[in-house]
Amino acid sequence: MFVLANFLLAVAKIADILLTIYMYIIIARAILSWVNPDPYNPIVNFLYRSTEPLLSRVRRILPDLGGLDLSPIIVLVAIYFLQSFIVRTIYDLAFKMKLGAGVLQ
Repeated sequence: MFVLANFLLAVAKIADILLTIYMYIIIARAILSWVNPDPYNPIVNFLYRSTEPLLSRVRRILPDLGGLDLSPIIVLVAIYFLQSFIVRTIYDLAFKMKLGAGVLQ
């Protein structure tokens, strides 16, 4: 059972790290939207390609606010929720398994 618990801890840690990295990428993209960066810059191109698929889906759901783009804030809140609920739940489940308390108690 400890092997599965260690696996779940590793999955939770990797998910937490990946979500944190994506959060910083979203923040960098939002800051870049305040200036007029060179779209041919490889870093700017990477930021746009890595964030636009998710941000465009959120923009389709949100009402038009006349040039105010709230999609990065919505995505950041969703990432925070995933980190606080899903990742924390996996951590707690793994620690319970390690302590031998059982999953169904």
